[in-house]
Amino acid sequence: MTVRAGETLSISGRLSRDSAGTFIGAGDFEPQMRTTLGNLDRVLEHFGARRDQIVETTVLVRGLRDHFDTVARLHAAYCGDHRPTSTVMGVSGLALPDRLVEIGAVVRLDAGH
Repeated sequence: MTVRAGETLSISGRLSRDSAGTFIGAGDFEPQMRTTLGNLDRVLEHFGARRDQIVETTVLVRGLRDHFDTVARLHAAYCGDHRPTSTVMGVSGLALPDRLVEIGAVVRLDAGH
């Protein structure tokens, strides 16, 4: 879900699904992370926003110790030179089975270049 309040977008729980809603990457963290970031891009595009307008991300990860390096690498690649604040939390489970990562974000539409 995404809520717009003025120039702020609050984006909750992006998951690893394709455009038809099919879950992608069962048991494989990297494809789930990449697909989830791609889904965040689709929300940004819908609202005419860009990655450099993301001011905060929250990344929930099952098995964080096993996946931390991958999270750090893919998050850094996604953000490029822009560095939003980021909270990465290890969790024992997510709402849907087989999900290893969920990403939320706060976006300021009046920020960035």
